[in-house]
Amino acid sequence: MALCKTEKEIEYMREAGRIVALAHKAVQKEMKPGISTKYLNKIVENVIISHSASPSFKGLYGFPAAACISVNSVLVHGIPDDTILKDGDVVSVDIGACIHGYHGDSAWTYGVGAISEEVQELMDVTRQSLFEGLKQAKAGNRLTDISHAIGEYVFSHGFSVARDFSGHGIGTSVHEDPSVPNFGPSGKGVLLKEGMTFAVEPMVLMGKPHVKTLHDGWSVVAKDGRPTAHFEHTIVITRDGYEILTTLTDKEDCQKNG
Repeated sequence: MALCKTEKEIEYMREAGRIVALAHKAVQKEMKPGISTKYLNKIVENVIISHSASPSFKGLYGFPAAACISVNSVLVHGIPDDTILKDGDVVSVDIGACIHGYHGDSAWTYGVGAISEEVQELMDVTRQSLFEGLKQAKAGNRLTDISHAIGEYVFSHGFSVARDFSGHGIGTSVHEDPSVPNFGPSGKGVLLKEGMTFAVEPMVLMGKPHVKTLHDGWSVVAKDGRPTAHFEHTIVITRDGYEILTTLTDKEDCQKNG
């Protein structure tokens, strides 16, 4: 079941999403060789708190940090630590913020310094797969129309998607029903209606789709050790299509990433 939000609820989520976007903008500024993932996490937490919000992920299911920061073969749920980033690394930063009891959630993948052509292609395809999925996010379509568009775009470029992880509904909880898979047949699942809110998030592997969870109980890595990428936006279904909630105004954001 997917809940339709009121305009007031959507406004709260828009505010939460803007804070998430500001945190991403701050992270992008500092993303360079020689910094630690713990330092990036501190940046995220400071931005969120300075805007009178709280980090959605800190303490969620016991997660210990404000942001999930996943490096190279770590697909999702990486725990920030003393790991020092180096030239050529690829870093996925997943950020959630809560204000007035409502959440915004967005992940973005960044290259550190000079990255390889194949890693750049992985990032480009993953990012574009998100927007291919969002083309199907409109009232009257079915939920898996989004899923199908994401998967077909990823597969057509020779990459794979994680099978056990998906996007989700979002609102007063970070994770609400329904799940939003990143592959599968179209025309299934919830009928999309104006006011429904989702976090759509392709999680893409350069190699095979097989993953495992490390001993820390959180970090999900590609079994073949190859690079991964993760892009996500929180959206609301509108009368004419969708609106991205995890974004900034043109004046605030020259990055255009949310």
